[in-house]
Amino acid sequence: MLNQYRLTPRVRYWTHSLSARLWLTSIAVLAVSLSLIAAPFLYALNQYPLEMWQQSNNQRIAQRVAAGLTYNERGMPVSAMVDEQTAWLFDVAPTEVMYRVFDNAGGIILSAGKDHDGHPWGKVRLAELAGTHQQVSINGQPFDMATLEVLHQGRLFYVQTATSNAFGDTVVDMKFGPLPEMIAVSILIATIAFGLAFPFTIRRVLHPLKVASDAATSITPANLQTRLSDQHVPSEIKPLIVAFNDALARLEKGFTAQQEFLGAAAHELQTPLTLLRGQIELQTEIENKDLLYRDIDLMARQVRQLLHLAEVSESQNYSFGEIDRIAVVRDVLAYLERKAGGNQITLRLQAPDTLPLLYADKSALFILLKNIVENAIHYTPAGGTVFVVADHTSVQVTDSGPGIKPGELPLVFDRFWRAPDAVQGGTGLGLAICREIAVAHRWRLSVEALRPGTRFILWF
Repeated sequence: MLNQYRLTPRVRYWTHSLSARLWLTSIAVLAVSLSLIAAPFLYALNQYPLEMWQQSNNQRIAQRVAAGLTYNERGMPVSAMVDEQTAWLFDVAPTEVMYRVFDNAGGIILSAGKDHDGHPWGKVRLAELAGTHQQVSINGQPFDMATLEVLHQGRLFYVQTATSNAFGDTVVDMKFGPLPEMIAVSILIATIAFGLAFPFTIRRVLHPLKVASDAATSITPANLQTRLSDQHVPSEIKPLIVAFNDALARLEKGFTAQQEFLGAAAHELQTPLTLLRGQIELQTEIENKDLLYRDIDLMARQVRQLLHLAEVSESQNYSFGEIDRIAVVRDVLAYLERKAGGNQITLRLQAPDTLPLLYADKSALFILLKNIVENAIHYTPAGGTVFVVADHTSVQVTDSGPGIKPGELPLVFDRFWRAPDAVQGGTGLGLAICREIAVAHRWRLSVEALRPGTRFILWF
C-alpha cells in the first residue's frame, strides 16, 4: 500500500531541483508583485474616483479652453476653439460639462452649458480661486470646478470649467469598470509567459553548473588528473569549484602514493617468498612442509594480485586495440580447463562464431574474465557447471554454487572483501581487479544473486 505513495525518481528529482524551486519562487514573486502594484491603484480608483480621474480630467478641459481662446482687436475673448472631443462633450452633455470665461471684474464673457446664472461658480473671489479645485453646487447638483488664470495683453481673464460628479462617476464606471478584469488577465498572461520563458533563462544561467557536473561525472580513479573549469562560473559557485579541485588534487596524490606503495611492496615481497620456499625445501628436518607451502603459496598469490591491482589501476599500463572477444573467452576457458577438470566442474560456452571487434586491452580482458570464471569454479560444487554466454553487448558467467546473500552484493567488488562463510582460499582482490579493468575501459560490471548460484555480467 505504501508503494502507491512513493514518489517516482523523476518527481523526486523535480521536488529537489534547484531549477524547479527557482521557477516556482520567481513565478510566485512575479504574480504577488504585480498584484501588489495593481491593488492600491484599483482600490484608490474605486474609493476615490473624483481625485483619481474627474479632477485631472476637468483640469485638462480648463487648459484646453484657455489655450483655445481667440481674441478681437481690443484683446477681448470672442470664442474658444477646442479639440473635437472636448467640443463634443459640451454639445452632448451641456448640463454635465460646462465652461465660463470671466474678465477681471467677474463679468461673464463666454460660456458653454445650460447654467443661466451669470455669477462665477464658487463663494470667493476669482483671484483666490485661480489654480484650485472646488466642489460646488450648480442647479442643485454637485460639480467639480477648476479655475485658471489667463493673461493676455496685460489683461487678466479667468476660465472656469465644471464637471458634474454624477457624470464623472458614470464615465469612471464605463471607462474603468473592466479594468480589474483586464489587470487580472494581464497578470495571468504575464505570469504564464514568464513561466514559459524562465526555464530557458535558468538553463542558460545554470549551464556552467551542468558543464561542471558532467566533468565531475567523468572523473574516475583512472583519470584523477582531470579538474573542473572555473571559467564562466558564477562568483557564488567558484569557491565550490576551487575547493572541489583542491580535494581532487589531494585525492590524486593519496591515490598515487597508495598505488606506488602497493606496487613497491608487492615487488619487494616476491623475491623473499621465493627464497623462503626454497629454504624450506632444502631443510629436511622441517615438519608439516605442506602446511608451510600452502601459506607461502597463498602469500605469493596475494603479492601477484597486488601487483596486478597496481598495474590495472594505471591507465598508461593498458595497450588498446581491436580484439576478438570470442577468441579471448575461448583462451580463458582453455587456460582454466585443467583446473575445472580437477574440481570436477564442466565449463560450457554459448556464443556465436564471430562478433564485431572490440576496442580494448586484450591482456586486461583476459585477466578480468579469468578472475570471474576462476571465482565461479571455486564456488561451484563438484559435478556442477559454469556457463559462459557471450553476445554483442555482454559476457555472462553463471555458476551453480550456494550464491551470494543479497545484503553482500554491494561488497563483492571491494578490495580484500571475502564472504564470511567462504571456504575457498583467496585474497579478496580478484573481483576488485576486475572492477578496475572495467572502469578503465568504461564497461559496466554487475552481479546477480540466483537461486542457487551467482551470475556476473560484463556489459560492453
